[in-house]
Amino acid sequence: MANIPSARKRARQSEERRQRNKSRRTQMRTSMKKVLKAVKAGDHGEAQQAYRDATRTIDRTANRGAIHQNKAARHKARLNARVRQLAG
Repeated sequence: MANIPSARKRARQSEERRQRNKSRRTQMRTSMKKVLKAVKAGDHGEAQQAYRDATRTIDRTANRGAIHQNKAARHKARLNARVRQLAG
């Protein structure tokens, strides 16, 4: 454990951020699973709605720094390809 006050504060901040980021990533993964579940069920309308919700969640996660912007773009592109494949 840190002995210097500034190091103690840093440790506290790091732990709070870690918990926050973990929560955001979990929320993002859940929204992605909802899209995949709708695609697997063959429900195009539900998949589109879930994709819109997932896109918002993924963007929010990336903008807040929990994941990289390129990773967010990659997830959105892959989900979109699945949803579009279902339509056509």
